[in-house]
Amino acid sequence: MSAGRRRALITGLTGQDGSFLAELLLADGYEVTGLVHAEAIDAATGEADLGLAGHLRDRVTIIPGDLLAPDSLREAVRAAAPDELFHLAAPTFVPDSWRHPARTAAAIVVATAALLETVRDDSPGTRVLVATSGDMFGDAPESPQREETPCRPRSPYASAKLAAHELVGQLRGRDGIFACSAILYNHESERRPENFVTRKITRGAAAIKLGRARELTLGDTSAVRDWSFAGDIMRGCRLILAHERPRDYVLASGVGHTVSDFVDAAFAHVGLDPAQYVRTDPALVRAPERTLRVGDPTRARTELGWEPMVTFEELVARMVQADLDALRQPV
Repeated sequence: MSAGRRRALITGLTGQDGSFLAELLLADGYEVTGLVHAEAIDAATGEADLGLAGHLRDRVTIIPGDLLAPDSLREAVRAAAPDELFHLAAPTFVPDSWRHPARTAAAIVVATAALLETVRDDSPGTRVLVATSGDMFGDAPESPQREETPCRPRSPYASAKLAAHELVGQLRGRDGIFACSAILYNHESERRPENFVTRKITRGAAAIKLGRARELTLGDTSAVRDWSFAGDIMRGCRLILAHERPRDYVLASGVGHTVSDFVDAAFAHVGLDPAQYVRTDPALVRAPERTLRVGDPTRARTELGWEPMVTFEELVARMVQADLDALRQPV
Protein backbone atom coordinates (compact mmCIF):
# COMPACT_ATOMS: atom_id res chain seq x y z
CA MET A 1 0.00 0.00 0.00
CA SER A 2 0.95 3.66 -0.12
CA ALA A 3 4.16 4.69 1.64
CA GLY A 4 3.11 8.29 2.30
CA ARG A 5 -0.40 9.65 2.65
CA ARG A 6 -3.09 7.01 2.99
CA ARG A 7 -5.36 6.55 0.00
CA ALA A 8 -9.11 6.08 0.10
CA LEU A 9 -11.54 5.18 -2.67
CA ILE A 10 -15.18 6.17 -2.17
CA THR A 11 -18.01 4.86 -4.28
CA GLY A 12 -20.93 7.23 -3.94
CA LEU A 13 -18.76 10.31 -3.52
CA THR A 14 -21.41 12.61 -4.99
CA GLY A 15 -24.12 11.74 -2.47
CA GLN A 16 -24.89 12.78 1.08
CA ASP A 17 -22.74 10.12 2.74
CA GLY A 18 -19.86 10.30 0.29
CA SER A 19 -19.51 14.04 0.63
CA PHE A 20 -19.40 13.92 4.44
CA LEU A 21 -16.95 11.00 4.39
CA ALA A 22 -14.65 12.74 1.90
CA GLU A 23 -14.53 15.82 4.15
CA LEU A 24 -13.51 13.69 7.13
CA LEU A 25 -10.82 11.85 5.17
CA LEU A 26 -9.38 15.01 3.64
CA ALA A 27 -9.23 16.63 7.06
CA ASP A 28 -7.01 13.74 8.14
CA GLY A 29 -4.67 14.11 5.18
CA TYR A 30 -5.93 11.28 2.98
CA GLU A 31 -5.65 11.19 -0.78
CA VAL A 32 -9.28 10.73 -1.78
CA THR A 33 -10.49 9.22 -5.05
CA GLY A 34 -14.18 9.14 -5.87
CA LEU A 35 -16.03 6.87 -8.25
CA VAL A 36 -18.33 8.91 -10.52
CA HIS A 37 -20.68 7.58 -13.18
CA ALA A 38 -19.23 8.06 -16.65
CA GLU A 39 -22.38 9.88 -17.76
CA ALA A 40 -21.66 12.57 -15.15
CA ILE A 41 -18.35 13.39 -16.81
CA ASP A 42 -18.41 15.91 -19.65
CA ALA A 43 -16.85 14.28 -22.70
CA ALA A 44 -15.50 17.58 -24.03
CA THR A 45 -14.02 19.06 -20.87
CA GLY A 46 -13.52 15.98 -18.74
CA GLU A 47 -15.13 17.82 -15.84
CA ALA A 48 -17.40 15.74 -13.63
CA ASP A 49 -20.65 16.67 -11.95
CA LEU A 50 -19.70 15.99 -8.33
CA GLY A 51 -23.14 16.60 -6.89
CA LEU A 52 -22.97 17.22 -3.16
CA ALA A 53 -19.17 16.91 -3.23
CA GLY A 54 -18.80 19.78 -5.69
CA HIS A 55 -17.10 21.96 -3.10
CA LEU A 56 -14.29 19.37 -2.92
CA ARG A 57 -13.57 19.40 -6.65
CA ASP A 58 -9.99 20.61 -6.38
CA ARG A 59 -9.14 18.22 -3.55
CA VAL A 60 -10.27 14.84 -4.89
CA THR A 61 -9.40 12.61 -7.83
CA ILE A 62 -12.19 11.23 -10.01
CA ILE A 63 -12.42 7.78 -11.59
CA PRO A 64 -15.33 6.82 -13.87
CA GLY A 65 -17.34 3.76 -12.97
CA ASP A 66 -20.79 2.20 -13.08
CA LEU A 67 -22.39 -0.11 -10.51
CA LEU A 68 -23.98 -2.02 -13.39
CA ALA A 69 -20.60 -2.53 -15.11
CA PRO A 70 -18.48 -4.76 -12.84
CA ASP A 71 -15.38 -4.42 -15.01
CA SER A 72 -15.38 -0.64 -14.43
CA LEU A 73 -15.38 -1.25 -10.67
CA ARG A 74 -12.46 -3.63 -10.95
CA GLU A 75 -10.50 -1.08 -12.98
CA ALA A 76 -11.28 1.63 -10.42
CA VAL A 77 -9.85 -0.42 -7.56
CA ARG A 78 -6.73 -1.30 -9.55
CA ALA A 79 -6.18 2.32 -10.58
CA ALA A 80 -6.78 3.84 -7.14
CA ALA A 81 -4.83 1.16 -5.21
CA PRO A 82 -6.58 2.28 -2.02
CA ASP A 83 -5.58 1.56 1.54
CA GLU A 84 -9.27 1.89 2.38
CA LEU A 85 -12.30 1.31 0.17
CA PHE A 86 -15.66 2.70 1.27
CA HIS A 87 -18.45 1.23 -0.83
CA LEU A 88 -21.36 3.60 -0.26
CA ALA A 89 -22.92 3.77 -3.71
CA ALA A 90 -26.25 2.02 -4.21
CA PRO A 91 -29.84 2.76 -5.16
CA THR A 92 -31.28 4.34 -2.00
CA PHE A 93 -34.94 5.04 -2.73
CA VAL A 94 -36.68 1.86 -1.56
CA PRO A 95 -39.93 2.24 -3.60
CA ASP A 96 -37.87 2.15 -6.81
CA SER A 97 -36.67 -1.36 -5.93
CA TRP A 98 -40.19 -2.68 -6.39
CA ARG A 99 -40.32 -1.25 -9.90
CA HIS A 100 -36.81 -2.45 -10.85
CA PRO A 101 -35.88 -5.45 -8.67
CA ALA A 102 -33.39 -6.90 -11.17
CA ARG A 103 -31.58 -3.60 -11.62
CA THR A 104 -31.55 -3.06 -7.85
CA ALA A 105 -30.04 -6.50 -7.22
CA ALA A 106 -27.37 -5.97 -9.87
CA ALA A 107 -26.43 -2.51 -8.59
CA ILE A 108 -26.13 -3.72 -4.99
CA VAL A 109 -25.19 -7.40 -4.98
CA VAL A 110 -23.17 -7.80 -8.18
CA ALA A 111 -21.32 -4.52 -7.61
CA THR A 112 -20.39 -5.53 -4.05
CA ALA A 113 -19.22 -8.94 -5.23
CA ALA A 114 -17.05 -7.38 -7.95
CA LEU A 115 -15.36 -5.01 -5.51
CA LEU A 116 -14.72 -7.70 -2.89
CA GLU A 117 -13.40 -10.10 -5.53
CA THR A 118 -11.03 -7.48 -6.91
CA VAL A 119 -9.66 -6.67 -3.46
CA ARG A 120 -9.15 -10.36 -2.76
CA ASP A 121 -7.38 -11.03 -6.04
CA ASP A 122 -5.51 -7.78 -6.74
CA SER A 123 -5.34 -5.68 -3.58
CA PRO A 124 -5.48 -7.95 -0.50
CA GLY A 125 -4.08 -5.24 1.79
CA THR A 126 -7.05 -2.95 1.17
CA ARG A 127 -9.53 -2.59 4.00
CA VAL A 128 -13.13 -2.60 2.74
CA LEU A 129 -16.30 -1.17 4.24
CA VAL A 130 -19.61 -1.99 2.58
CA ALA A 131 -22.57 0.15 3.60
CA THR A 132 -25.54 -2.15 4.18
CA SER A 133 -28.84 -1.24 5.80
CA GLY A 134 -31.02 -1.77 8.83
CA ASP A 135 -33.80 -2.38 6.29
CA MET A 136 -32.44 -5.91 5.84
CA PHE A 137 -33.85 -6.88 9.27
CA GLY A 138 -37.40 -6.23 8.08
CA ASP A 139 -39.88 -8.25 10.16
CA ALA A 140 -37.16 -9.23 12.61
CA PRO A 141 -38.21 -11.05 15.80
CA GLU A 142 -36.79 -8.33 18.05
CA SER A 143 -36.36 -4.59 18.40
CA PRO A 144 -33.89 -3.02 18.67
CA GLN A 145 -31.93 -5.10 16.18
CA ARG A 146 -28.36 -6.28 16.85
CA GLU A 147 -25.72 -7.60 14.47
CA GLU A 148 -26.90 -11.16 15.18
CA THR A 149 -30.64 -10.47 14.81
CA PRO A 150 -32.26 -12.77 12.19
CA CYS A 151 -33.19 -10.92 9.01
CA ARG A 152 -36.59 -11.03 7.31
CA PRO A 153 -36.38 -8.38 4.56
CA ARG A 154 -39.56 -6.85 3.20
CA SER A 155 -38.44 -5.29 -0.10
CA PRO A 156 -36.14 -6.07 -3.04
CA TYR A 157 -33.83 -3.33 -1.78
CA ALA A 158 -33.62 -4.92 1.67
CA SER A 159 -33.04 -8.38 0.20
CA ALA A 160 -30.20 -7.05 -1.94
CA LYS A 161 -28.59 -5.32 1.04
CA LEU A 162 -28.82 -8.56 3.02
CA ALA A 163 -27.10 -10.43 0.18
CA ALA A 164 -24.31 -7.82 0.12
CA HIS A 165 -23.95 -8.12 3.90
CA GLU A 166 -23.62 -11.89 3.66
CA LEU A 167 -21.05 -11.63 0.87
CA VAL A 168 -18.88 -9.49 3.15
CA GLY A 169 -18.95 -12.12 5.87
CA GLN A 170 -18.38 -15.01 3.47
CA LEU A 171 -15.32 -13.55 1.75
CA ARG A 172 -13.93 -12.33 5.05
CA GLY A 173 -14.29 -15.77 6.58
CA ARG A 174 -13.07 -17.82 3.63
CA ASP A 175 -10.47 -15.57 2.03
CA GLY A 176 -9.28 -13.54 5.01
CA ILE A 177 -9.81 -10.08 3.52
CA PHE A 178 -10.39 -7.13 5.85
CA ALA A 179 -14.02 -6.51 4.94
CA CYS A 180 -16.73 -5.06 7.18
CA SER A 181 -20.43 -4.44 6.85
CA ALA A 182 -21.67 -1.16 8.30
CA ILE A 183 -25.34 -1.77 9.01
CA LEU A 184 -26.67 1.76 8.69
CA TYR A 185 -30.00 2.96 10.01
CA ASN A 186 -31.71 6.11 8.80
CA HIS A 187 -29.30 9.03 8.73
CA GLU A 188 -30.11 12.50 7.55
CA SER A 189 -28.71 15.95 6.90
CA GLU A 190 -29.38 19.10 4.94
CA ARG A 191 -27.84 17.22 2.00
CA ARG A 192 -30.61 14.61 1.90
CA PRO A 193 -32.52 14.67 -1.44
CA GLU A 194 -35.99 16.14 -1.34
CA ASN A 195 -37.73 12.90 -2.37
CA PHE A 196 -37.09 11.54 1.14
CA VAL A 197 -39.78 12.24 3.74
CA THR A 198 -37.38 13.97 6.12
CA ARG A 199 -36.44 16.65 3.61
CA LYS A 200 -40.05 16.89 2.50
CA ILE A 201 -40.91 17.75 6.10
CA THR A 202 -38.10 20.24 6.72
CA ARG A 203 -38.55 21.90 3.33
CA GLY A 204 -42.30 22.07 3.92
CA ALA A 205 -41.95 23.65 7.35
CA ALA A 206 -39.51 26.23 5.99
CA ALA A 207 -41.72 27.03 3.01
CA ILE A 208 -44.80 27.48 5.21
CA LYS A 209 -42.87 29.73 7.59
CA LEU A 210 -41.79 31.93 4.69
CA GLY A 211 -45.29 32.05 3.19
CA ARG A 212 -44.34 29.98 0.15
CA ALA A 213 -46.66 27.09 0.97
CA ARG A 214 -49.92 26.67 2.86
CA GLU A 215 -49.77 23.06 3.97
CA LEU A 216 -47.70 19.88 4.04
CA THR A 217 -49.19 16.57 2.96
CA LEU A 218 -47.77 13.34 4.38
CA GLY A 219 -48.66 9.67 4.73
CA ASP A 220 -48.55 7.68 7.96
CA THR A 221 -46.93 9.82 10.63
CA SER A 222 -46.92 6.99 13.19
CA ALA A 223 -44.12 5.08 11.44
CA VAL A 224 -41.01 4.72 13.63
CA ARG A 225 -37.44 5.26 12.46
CA ASP A 226 -34.03 5.45 14.11
CA TRP A 227 -32.60 8.75 12.83
CA SER A 228 -29.00 9.95 13.15
CA PHE A 229 -26.87 12.69 11.61
CA ALA A 230 -25.11 11.49 8.45
CA GLY A 231 -21.81 13.01 9.54
CA ASP A 232 -21.88 10.96 12.75
CA ILE A 233 -22.60 7.79 10.80
CA MET A 234 -19.69 8.41 8.43
CA ARG A 235 -17.41 8.99 11.40
CA GLY A 236 -18.51 5.57 12.63
CA CYS A 237 -17.63 4.03 9.26
CA ARG A 238 -14.11 5.36 9.59
CA LEU A 239 -13.77 3.87 13.07
CA ILE A 240 -14.88 0.49 11.74
CA LEU A 241 -11.99 0.35 9.27
CA ALA A 242 -9.52 1.67 11.85
CA HIS A 243 -10.32 -1.15 14.27
CA GLU A 244 -7.78 -3.93 14.81
CA ARG A 245 -10.00 -6.67 13.38
CA PRO A 246 -12.77 -6.73 10.80
CA ARG A 247 -16.29 -7.04 12.17
CA ASP A 248 -19.80 -5.94 11.24
CA TYR A 249 -21.39 -3.10 13.19
CA VAL A 250 -24.82 -1.56 13.57
CA LEU A 251 -24.56 2.24 13.39
CA ALA A 252 -27.70 3.82 14.81
CA SER A 253 -28.83 6.12 17.60
CA GLY A 254 -30.64 3.32 19.41
CA VAL A 255 -33.72 5.54 19.82
CA GLY A 256 -36.86 5.36 17.73
CA HIS A 257 -38.87 8.44 16.76
CA THR A 258 -42.11 8.65 14.83
CA VAL A 259 -42.53 10.71 11.69
CA SER A 260 -44.86 12.81 13.82
CA ASP A 261 -41.95 13.48 16.21
CA PHE A 262 -39.91 14.67 13.23
CA VAL A 263 -42.75 16.94 12.14
CA ASP A 264 -43.13 18.38 15.64
CA ALA A 265 -39.41 19.14 15.89
CA ALA A 266 -39.35 20.76 12.45
CA PHE A 267 -42.31 23.03 13.09
CA ALA A 268 -41.04 23.88 16.58
CA HIS A 269 -37.91 25.31 14.96
CA VAL A 270 -40.01 27.75 12.95
CA GLY A 271 -42.45 28.47 15.79
CA LEU A 272 -45.53 27.00 14.13
CA ASP A 273 -48.19 24.51 15.24
CA PRO A 274 -48.08 21.54 12.83
CA ALA A 275 -51.72 20.70 13.52
CA GLN A 276 -52.68 23.79 11.53
CA TYR A 277 -50.67 22.89 8.45
CA VAL A 278 -50.03 19.14 8.15
CA ARG A 279 -52.52 16.98 6.26
CA THR A 280 -52.65 13.20 5.80
CA ASP A 281 -53.20 11.64 2.38
CA PRO A 282 -54.52 8.06 2.79
CA ALA A 283 -52.98 7.18 -0.58
CA LEU A 284 -49.52 7.73 0.91
CA VAL A 285 -50.09 5.53 3.96
CA ARG A 286 -48.19 2.22 3.84
CA ALA A 287 -49.08 -1.01 5.61
CA PRO A 288 -47.98 -0.97 9.28
CA GLU A 289 -44.65 -2.56 10.11
CA ARG A 290 -44.59 -5.53 12.48
CA THR A 291 -41.22 -4.66 13.99
CA LEU A 292 -40.00 -1.24 15.07
CA ARG A 293 -36.98 -0.24 12.92
CA VAL A 294 -34.53 0.65 15.70
CA GLY A 295 -30.86 -0.35 15.86
CA ASP A 296 -28.78 -1.41 18.86
CA PRO A 297 -25.35 0.30 18.57
CA THR A 298 -23.88 -1.36 21.68
CA ARG A 299 -21.07 -3.10 19.81
CA ALA A 300 -20.00 0.09 18.05
CA ARG A 301 -20.05 2.01 21.31
CA THR A 302 -18.12 -0.55 23.35
CA GLU A 303 -15.57 -1.69 20.74
CA LEU A 304 -15.10 1.48 18.67
CA GLY A 305 -15.87 4.17 21.20
CA TRP A 306 -18.38 5.61 18.75
CA GLU A 307 -21.09 7.95 19.99
CA PRO A 308 -23.46 10.16 17.99
CA MET A 309 -22.62 13.83 18.59
CA VAL A 310 -25.74 15.44 17.07
CA THR A 311 -29.05 14.87 18.86
CA PHE A 312 -32.33 14.20 17.08
CA GLU A 313 -33.59 17.70 17.84
CA GLU A 314 -30.34 19.30 16.69
CA LEU A 315 -30.44 17.29 13.46
CA VAL A 316 -33.97 18.39 12.60
CA ALA A 317 -33.22 22.01 13.47
CA ARG A 318 -30.09 21.92 11.31
CA MET A 319 -32.09 20.65 8.34
CA VAL A 320 -34.91 23.16 8.73
CA GLN A 321 -32.48 26.04 9.09
CA ALA A 322 -30.65 25.01 5.92
CA ASP A 323 -33.95 24.96 4.05
CA LEU A 324 -34.92 28.36 5.44
CA ASP A 325 -31.59 29.79 4.31
CA ALA A 326 -31.92 28.21 0.85
CA LEU A 327 -35.48 29.43 0.30
CA ARG A 328 -34.49 32.97 1.29
CA GLN A 329 -31.93 33.10 -1.50
CA PRO A 330 -33.02 35.01 -4.63
CA VAL A 331 -34.17 32.79 -7.45
